[in-house]
Amino acid sequence: MGSFSIWHWLIVLVIVMLVFGTKKLRNIGQDLGGAVKGFKDGMKEANADTKPAEGAQPTQQVGGQTIDVEVKEKTKG
Repeated sequence: MGSFSIWHWLIVLVIVMLVFGTKKLRNIGQDLGGAVKGFKDGMKEANADTKPAEGAQPTQQVGGQTIDVEVKEKTKG
């Protein structure tokens, strides 16, 4: 009595498609997927930004002058 069978879910799916239409549902799915991808990319960038800050920046002395350098990683894409 408390659980729904597959037929209940199919009827709900048909009603949702009739109300919203397949084009609108497809657009909602694409927007949601783009948001998730953007969130994952943002998390990767945040993790990449914090890693160099943990280590000391290398310095090099040339002729009594100190030259600060930043190490940048190459990324594919």
